[in-house]
Amino acid sequence: MRELSRRSVVLGLGSCAVSVVACTCAVPAEAVPVAPRVRAQLYACEGCEAVAERVPERLVPTVRLASAEEPGERMTLTGRVLSAQSREPVAGVVIYAHHTNAAGLYANGTRESEWSRRHGRLRGWARTGGDGVYTFETIKPAPYPNDTLPAHVHLFIGEPGRPAYHVDDVVFDGEFGVTPRYREKQELRGGSGIVKLSRTASGVWLARRDIVLERHP
Repeated sequence: MRELSRRSVVLGLGSCAVSVVACTCAVPAEAVPVAPRVRAQLYACEGCEAVAERVPERLVPTVRLASAEEPGERMTLTGRVLSAQSREPVAGVVIYAHHTNAAGLYANGTRESEWSRRHGRLRGWARTGGDGVYTFETIKPAPYPNDTLPAHVHLFIGEPGRPAYHVDDVVFDGEFGVTPRYREKQELRGGSGIVKLSRTASGVWLARRDIVLERHP
């Protein structure tokens, strides 16, 4: 399975203050391409166990993954979580994110769990409010040192009462590895993960990635 093999690269790689930007869609929600039916093996997901490591009711929509001391360029990743049927915002959805540091490593994990060790320090959980918005304040990740994949942010989804699943990684349009072939091979889990970066007035990278929830069995 292609996605699992991509995520298995993690095993070999070791273990901010920015203003919150109101989320507006990069494209109309209706234009976000998604699977027209229930996806086979939707819940086959390496690392999805990490979604349940925090109590959902204690989570908030905006989370800081990287401290002000974390090396790297500041980045805000934000977007809306939308219903597959109506494209309306969905509240109460947990988004778990993790990514590499500025050296391309999943570094400085802890012994809290297998996933805290493997996913490194730059990880966290957000939970959407009534507007469906989630926001991670962090740094811009770097590609793996062996340059096998684009720089990316892994995203996992926990809907109330449903098993967790992953959606397409966030990658950055126009950067290393985001080729025409990469576009062709997208699974479009939750819509496309290819985002176009912009800069805020304060110089922070801004990445907007709406997530359309997958259809369930």
